[in-house]
Amino acid sequence: MTATWHQLPGWFWELLETRGPAEGAELSVRGQKLVVQQGLPRSATLVSARQQQTSDTFGFKWALRDTFEGPAARARMREWLVERYGALETDPWLDEHGPGAVLVDAGCGAALSALELFGARLKRLRYVGVDVSTAVEVASARFAERGIPAGFIQVDLNAIPLAPQSVDLIFSEGVLHHTDSTEKALAALVPLLKKGGRIMFYVYKKKGPIREFTDDHVRQKLQGLPPEKAWELMMPLTKLGKVLGDLDLELDVPEDIELLQIPRGKINLQRFFYWHVFKAFYRPDHTLEELNHINFDWYAPMNAHRQTPEEVRAWCKALSLSIEREIIQEAGITVIAKRS
Repeated sequence: MTATWHQLPGWFWELLETRGPAEGAELSVRGQKLVVQQGLPRSATLVSARQQQTSDTFGFKWALRDTFEGPAARARMREWLVERYGALETDPWLDEHGPGAVLVDAGCGAALSALELFGARLKRLRYVGVDVSTAVEVASARFAERGIPAGFIQVDLNAIPLAPQSVDLIFSEGVLHHTDSTEKALAALVPLLKKGGRIMFYVYKKKGPIREFTDDHVRQKLQGLPPEKAWELMMPLTKLGKVLGDLDLELDVPEDIELLQIPRGKINLQRFFYWHVFKAFYRPDHTLEELNHINFDWYAPMNAHRQTPEEVRAWCKALSLSIEREIIQEAGITVIAKRS
């Protein structure tokens, strides 16, 4: 029988060291209070005010399924993920972790990244989606629609109630920087990994001074607004990005501008603004709503830290993580690392 969003597999409850409880049941798992609501275990404790804002923002965003589930949006996401992590649906190195390996998606959102990157391989893994927001409801529904058994829990990724060294793989795509501290979030996840387990993550990279200023300025303007209002205010910026993209003009920067960290050379006008002035994503095959979804994802959360490659490497070294794959792009830093 095809699973429904509220039917969690027995192995998931075993990982939580409890039996499948009834609706409304209160649990204490590894010192953390949980309550079962709509079939999903959820933290009964409050997160910080900043993290609550992030939770509300992403809960709103991921509920708008038509803004990210279109073929073009999913294809773009899949292409970008494979470019950075490799073809994890088929890559043989994942077989090192054995059949039924436990994969924790730390900050799963609507599970867009996991479903696109791991694909059919998810049926051979024990997937656990973790998110601080109600997006876990959307994620569990999307897994159920595809007939993939999975477990879901709504908790802060800094306090996932799983036993130390009980997890084979951790995936955290664009999430650690949305916590109160990127470094502390990474440090909270690593103890869950078995020796030889791997963590795969992506974090934002620091950019040039104008773009950093604009990012902070816009983000500050959106704070305190209802998500619906923030979404509405993002739309004019999104439309400007589309206008710049549709122009399809090329700019030739004559020489490096070290003061602004702008390199010389030819660059599309829209990409020049995108990387050096403000983020306004553009793809000609995306609708305005899909473009706005991506821009909202960047600007709306209060927590959105940016890191340098040197910081990330130092954090990994301190946590006894050996970096096996590192992709540094203008947007961010992707890492696959193994726990020694």
